[in-house]
Amino acid sequence: MAAEKEGAVPGLEPWTAPVKRGRGRPRKTRTPEPEKSAVLEAQAVIDAPSSPQEEEKKEKPTAFFAAKSAPSDSLRALGERWLDELLAVRGLSPMTVESYRQDIASLATFLEESGAEDCDARQALARLDDEQLLLFVVWLRRRGDGKRTLARRLSCLRGFLGWCSDRELMTGNPAALLDGPKLPRLLPNVLSREEVLALLDAPDKRSRLGRRDRAMLELLYASGLRVSELVNLRPLDLDLQRGVVRVFGKGRKERLVPMHARALAVMDDYLRNVRPDFSPQESRVFLNRSGKGLTRQAVWKLIRRYALEARIGRDISPHTLRHTFATHLLEGGADLRTVQMLLGHSDLAATELYTHVRSDVLEDVYRRCHPRNAVRGDASSDDAPSPPEDARADASEPDAPR
Repeated sequence: MAAEKEGAVPGLEPWTAPVKRGRGRPRKTRTPEPEKSAVLEAQAVIDAPSSPQEEEKKEKPTAFFAAKSAPSDSLRALGERWLDELLAVRGLSPMTVESYRQDIASLATFLEESGAEDCDARQALARLDDEQLLLFVVWLRRRGDGKRTLARRLSCLRGFLGWCSDRELMTGNPAALLDGPKLPRLLPNVLSREEVLALLDAPDKRSRLGRRDRAMLELLYASGLRVSELVNLRPLDLDLQRGVVRVFGKGRKERLVPMHARALAVMDDYLRNVRPDFSPQESRVFLNRSGKGLTRQAVWKLIRRYALEARIGRDISPHTLRHTFATHLLEGGADLRTVQMLLGHSDLAATELYTHVRSDVLEDVYRRCHPRNAVRGDASSDDAPSPPEDARADASEPDAPR
């Protein structure tokens, strides 16, 4: 068009296309990302900085790895030699050995904080005297150790220092006369027979998990097993024809515990019809959804959940069923020696504790057995025969002067 529009500014060309408002920014073009190499990704993971949780774990290693990485002449390494002897010669359980390892680690940490960080085992043992041991006890209490934990640490200390003294690594045992705290004697928590029946009926009998839990509860109450003995139980340890279960207790001590007919029926149904559905990956009787053995924590959570469903008004644990097993046997007329063998106690004093659980049973035995009790027989204390008249006269007269 040769003619210019009216009102147009000379020297400027008009827009060839209308401008869309709000879309002036050009659209970004995405370039295709290069293919990632698996080797480069693995190297990036290795070179990545550690998280704060991993750094904390590196700063605070476990007692086992700290002892293995310690110098060969250190106190921790000497403690490992003692623990190996306890495990191989005396046959202590691995859990007890691990607890003693933590106790020796506490002693080594205390000595390191007291200025014996660069000392070897002999030099560290030479620093231990009565005053240092008392400071060690105060250090443990300030750290938050309870009475039972403190008593175990002192027992470990007496054994370890006695072993060092026998090998002439130190002169005498300064912990031999060190008394531990006085522990209160607490009565065990025991369920009534109605509470036991409610707990056994709590699992769902229609699901495989409920049938597994029902068998677990029946076995605990029928045999009085510890939770560690329960989770380590293998199918070959159950002899359903003889009606017994072979148990390996503390220190790998073996014992045979019988089972009643109802527990046998429940266990037979579980082993035949329920356990194969879990696709067993381990040789354990009680398995989780993955086919591996249940842990102690899992058993504790299950029993706590079923206690809430059964409306038991107190907190219970797997050991509560063991206490209940022993108490109900004694109430039924079992003797202490038999209960001791069934529980696997090495000392009868541990079994005697169950005789103080039910005060009503003790009161009933007292009323039935004491010869001067008014309840025994038809005769009352008022109907007791009176002493002869001569005896009453002798008792009323004063003694004649000699």
